[in-house]
Amino acid sequence: MERSFAGLERGSGILCHVTSLPSRYGIGDLGPTAHRFVDLLAEAGQRYWQFLPLGPCSRAFAMSPYMGLSAFAGNPLLISPDILVEEGLLTQEDIAGYPLLNEYLVEFDKVRQAKDRLLERAYRRSAGLRRSAAYERFCAEHQHWLDDYVCYMVLRQRFHRRSWSEWPEEFRCRRPTALAEVRRREQDAYERHRFLQFCFFSQWQRLREHARKRGVLLIGDLPIYVGHDSADVWAHQECYRLDKNGLPTHVAGVPPDYFSATGQRWGNPLYRWWREGRELDPLLLAWWRRRFAHNALLTDAVRIDHFRAFAAYWEIPADEPTAVRGQWVEGPGEAFFAALADTLGSLEIIAEDLGVITPDVTALRRRLGFPGMRVLQFAFDSDENNAYLPHNYADEPYCVVYSGTHDNDTAVGWYLDPRVSAESKARLRRYANSDGSAVHWDFIRLAFASVARLAIVPLQDVLGFGSDCRMNTPGTAEGNWRWRCAPRFLGDGVFARLAEETRFYNRWPAPTAASDRRIAAG
Repeated sequence: MERSFAGLERGSGILCHVTSLPSRYGIGDLGPTAHRFVDLLAEAGQRYWQFLPLGPCSRAFAMSPYMGLSAFAGNPLLISPDILVEEGLLTQEDIAGYPLLNEYLVEFDKVRQAKDRLLERAYRRSAGLRRSAAYERFCAEHQHWLDDYVCYMVLRQRFHRRSWSEWPEEFRCRRPTALAEVRRREQDAYERHRFLQFCFFSQWQRLREHARKRGVLLIGDLPIYVGHDSADVWAHQECYRLDKNGLPTHVAGVPPDYFSATGQRWGNPLYRWWREGRELDPLLLAWWRRRFAHNALLTDAVRIDHFRAFAAYWEIPADEPTAVRGQWVEGPGEAFFAALADTLGSLEIIAEDLGVITPDVTALRRRLGFPGMRVLQFAFDSDENNAYLPHNYADEPYCVVYSGTHDNDTAVGWYLDPRVSAESKARLRRYANSDGSAVHWDFIRLAFASVARLAIVPLQDVLGFGSDCRMNTPGTAEGNWRWRCAPRFLGDGVFARLAEETRFYNRWPAPTAASDRRIAAG
């Protein structure tokens, strides 16, 4: 299988999840501030906006977007009340009473309570909209996942948010008569969930169209695994390694390494990749085909999280409390992507190849033509001539360089962290020819000056924020995914400097570039 990397031209962009944007509603959403953020990116010469998974999240997993309730649905908390006002589904009086919430952190419980009240009012006024051709078209086009998701959410509410494997057998096993009875008795709840998904995807397409007009490409995030308590696993149990009660027999994770003596036990169920005779499971392939096609409707590119599992994955018996007693199992490899080649189409793929990567993973990624990732914070951990140092990108210039990712500390936080050795900081200063007084700009310049095709910088690093603004600390269960950018920090000054660096290092988008012509053509 051969794929080019021509679709993503030399440029730069910002990593910022939608929830982190400013808004008056306690959480970033798809409304005016998101459109203004696209404008800021375009005015600063940023060709790319990268964000985290967009699906609905659960308190059970501390609101992690990487353990969502669906691989297809959108998070209703991202729906913009301002757009609902424009559409006549809410009034100014409705939003006037919205509580004043924290502008620096997402308080998910408070946001959910306040937004649910607004969304309920919008739904009660939506009878005419739900008879429209646009609404009927949405339900028909998304039927392959929408009905299962809606049924799952209704049952999840009925059973007090317990995992589907704890539901009564007739619902756990999806008995047709039981599901029909739920649809009949819970018609209003069904329609409300459908309506919320219509609102999300309508607003998302509006935002994407604005990004197209401004020449900004959207990079999504596709976790290789899905959560066990999700509509996908419940609806497609035959595609996962489950026992007769719907519980995983084996789960995903990574083995012990330098950073963790017991490894990481994530708990996601593993896919049942193979049927008899080592044939890739056609049902699972069909699900992945729909998943990639769905992402192509939303974004221009996706980062596949934990790409290495396509080469080999760490299999942990479900009854093991840690990841120590696991084993490497061969993944579906190139055959998987060859089977889905027609579905991938123009969707560009970035392979997250961080961590302990063996030669077979690199070889697979290169054969597929997918760019890998280089993280600058990893470049100075040792005096070895490692792959994360920018002068080594010449061997693979189609990579994507990051100052840090959502799992890293901020650049300033890294530099001020006493656990980071003085030698590592000295190596950075020498490499950047800097005194370290503006270390975030040192990281940005190193990324922009490199030959890497893409340079992506978290918004926190552009703003020079410290550790209190990091998005996620791996291995911790609380306090993650909450950071928000207050409105005053998105002033013109910092983006003007970003624009200067973008021009200087020849990452400014050229108006005659092939990708701009593609955007103009829609």
